[in-house]
Amino acid sequence: MRRGSLIGLILLILMLGAGGRALWVWLDQPIERVSISGEFEHVNSDYLKARLAPFVKGESWLSVDLNELRRRVRRIDWLSEVRISRKWPNALVFELFEQHPVARWGDEFLLNEKGEPFAFAPLSPPVGLPDLAGPPGSGPEVLAYYDTLRRRLAPLAIQLTQLRLEPRGAWRLQFDDDVWVMLGRSDREERLDRLYAAWQRRLSEQVSHIRYIDLRYPNGVAVAWHGETEIDD
Repeated sequence: MRRGSLIGLILLILMLGAGGRALWVWLDQPIERVSISGEFEHVNSDYLKARLAPFVKGESWLSVDLNELRRRVRRIDWLSEVRISRKWPNALVFELFEQHPVARWGDEFLLNEKGEPFAFAPLSPPVGLPDLAGPPGSGPEVLAYYDTLRRRLAPLAIQLTQLRLEPRGAWRLQFDDDVWVMLGRSDREERLDRLYAAWQRRLSEQVSHIRYIDLRYPNGVAVAWHGETEIDD
């Protein structure tokens, strides 16, 4: 190759490189607009825009890493899924999917339909949710057993309002926001059968007088009444 041709090729490459760099700089402008789409029941666009603002501040349209940005935005508690795309010339489009709360979890969290906890503050939790609790990581187990008990007790017209899994594995539940039932750790189905029989035979007519029901006995059902305790067998 002649020396002149080589120099021309080098100049062409440099020009293309300079042009590409100039084009990149021209396209890579600061992000000026954020667009949000999705169906929301508990959060609103103002809340989401306020939470998104710190993540896009100082970022530019082409340089921003969308995968990393998605990972960071996904940490917003009320979001279950996040999709992000670029929109010409300087906007990002966020497709956001809201968490679907199905239960309270302690004082500061809600559970989604998978039994995964998420913090609800600074928003208020929805009203009318069952109140569940258990050791860390037990959300799916407690939620699944709540669904089982709810179906099991439905024929008795009992509304299950609270369910607790204690650290040592014992269960206790509350229905109608009033009566507690100590279910214990073992023989749960047999104990529920005894509750079923006692409820149909007598207890349903005296629910307003019951403090708690203890099923942790080999035979019979212990009932603590307001003012006294007796055994119903």
